[in-house]
Amino acid sequence: MRLRNTGSRAAQLIARHWVIMDDTGHTEEVRGLGVVGQQPLLRPGEVFEYSSWTRLRTPSGSMRGSYLCVAEDGTQFDAPIPEFALLAPGLSLH
Repeated sequence: MRLRNTGSRAAQLIARHWVIMDDTGHTEEVRGLGVVGQQPLLRPGEVFEYSSWTRLRTPSGSMRGSYLCVAEDGTQFDAPIPEFALLAPGLSLH
């Protein structure tokens, strides 16, 4: 995942919320603090990259979610993550 602060103020990623769905429609929700054990503070224009994984019952699926962030002035906001495909290694989208 690649996160970029496109705003005009520094903001810290506090928590995550993911909705993960496999090809059978089975859905799981994941909530937790930070990402990969970190709560990065991003200044305007800064980027944070990380790798993560999830288990699926099928070779493919999708996920969407949001990050809860707090701006330097204390304002909380959600940064939505649009749905994207999950594929087991070796698979490709057609």
